[in-house]
Amino acid sequence: MSQTSHSNTTLGLSRRALVKAAGITAAAAAVGVVGARSTRYAIAGNLTPIKLEWTEVAACHSPVGFGLSKGIYAKHGLDVELFYQGASGQTLIQSLATRKAEAGPGLLYDWLKPIEQGFDVRLFVGSHGGCQRILVKPDSGIKTLTDLKGKTIGTFDVMSPSRVAFSVALAKAGLNPETDVTWKVFPFDLVAEGVLKGEADAVAHMDPWAYSYEKKHGFTRIADTQTGSFKDRVCCVLGVNGDYYEANKDAIKRVAAANLEIHHYTAQHPDEVAKWYFDTLKPGLSLEDLTEVLASLVYHEHWFGKDLLNEVRIGYEDLKLTGVIDASTDPEEIAKRVTIDIFA
Repeated sequence: MSQTSHSNTTLGLSRRALVKAAGITAAAAAVGVVGARSTRYAIAGNLTPIKLEWTEVAACHSPVGFGLSKGIYAKHGLDVELFYQGASGQTLIQSLATRKAEAGPGLLYDWLKPIEQGFDVRLFVGSHGGCQRILVKPDSGIKTLTDLKGKTIGTFDVMSPSRVAFSVALAKAGLNPETDVTWKVFPFDLVAEGVLKGEADAVAHMDPWAYSYEKKHGFTRIADTQTGSFKDRVCCVLGVNGDYYEANKDAIKRVAAANLEIHHYTAQHPDEVAKWYFDTLKPGLSLEDLTEVLASLVYHEHWFGKDLLNEVRIGYEDLKLTGVIDASTDPEEIAKRVTIDIFA
């Protein structure tokens, strides 16, 4: 991210009844500075400092940076610094484990195995659904997930979030995601080239890159993470270090309330968030494309409490299907143990 200065004024945004019920007091935001690998805004007032990790290049994380620039976190009494943790679930875990961040958003599936293995993190609120797609050439003859049997799927990492998510979708479609398909790794920004050159039959990637492939190359989308078995499911959730939560419960409640407000605002104003994303992070797509990507995501507002607990339970059930989670793990028990009813 380039070093850029911004002048930010707090917006008088109305908040949902739940957010109001959380008892959060609004604060004022002043001048902010976007740094090369961390983002911090100088804020007036007696606010609680907290470091949140994020993936700055991902379309679905742009509301986090936008919310910071608009002073929404400051309205909730938080002095937030953003730490860029990369695009891997492993670096997500490392950023919290090494205390480079205390909390932040990540794909639900990326949290679950480390938690099962004893990583002390609690999940407390969801942010959105969607953000990943599996695409094929329109003349491939591949229409559904079951048509991928015997085919090669290109992705950007041996355990990319897209591979994990669509392994679940393939398993639910009746295929073995390890033996019925072949996964092939390509450089992050060249996955589409694998399909165009005939080295793979499909591409599994996340937005905004998957969206750009669909639009630029005329690829056909056969699945994504907001339809089919993923309909009405959460994609990304926020987690917090267990010991930090125990010592800072009120701060994390305010992070949750700010998160809900930010994503509610994004659902209503995807163009405004896209403009910030385009100007600040320069992801290489047009403003129109970024607006369409953000508008396409699902911003439900009920992913906390019992609803989030249910999502975590289903997530563990999903990963048991693919063998990522041990057969002996009880999804109900572990979901109850690691999910915070943040507004209780």
